[in-house]
Amino acid sequence: MELKASTRRVQDVLTASGGNFEVREFPASTRTAAEAAEVIGCEIAQIAKSLVFRAKDSDRSILVIASGVNRVDVKKVRALLGEKITRADPDFVREKTGFAIGGVPPIAHRQPPVTFIDRDLLEFDVIWAAAGTPNAVFPLGGEELTKLTNGTVADLRAE
Repeated sequence: MELKASTRRVQDVLTASGGNFEVREFPASTRTAAEAAEVIGCEIAQIAKSLVFRAKDSDRSILVIASGVNRVDVKKVRALLGEKITRADPDFVREKTGFAIGGVPPIAHRQPPVTFIDRDLLEFDVIWAAAGTPNAVFPLGGEELTKLTNGTVADLRAE
């Protein structure tokens, strides 16, 4: 089956990484963590949701990869970054990442973001991340996610 252009971009980065990763497309939506977990057949906590924020002063994109069951504590992200952040609007997300909200992968962004990874994701042998469209995902381990994104692992969960 031929992958869509944005999903192909993700698969190309995965292939170039040397890992054995494969993007999987589903007929049903994997846009939300709950939808993805149901379609894949895993726990919602195993879904790596990509949240894009905008750094107020530098205008950089900040990618937070969180466990599907966790809410992110923005104050913790701000403290790690050392700069105020706001939730990015759809235009900013597309401009910086090259992807639309609901399919933003942790990799293959148009402009490399500053990346923070929810440490709770590292509890799982397999996690699932978006692959460029609202119905494409790929499986990987937490260590692989950290290497692929050059992300900083931290406690990001809102209590």
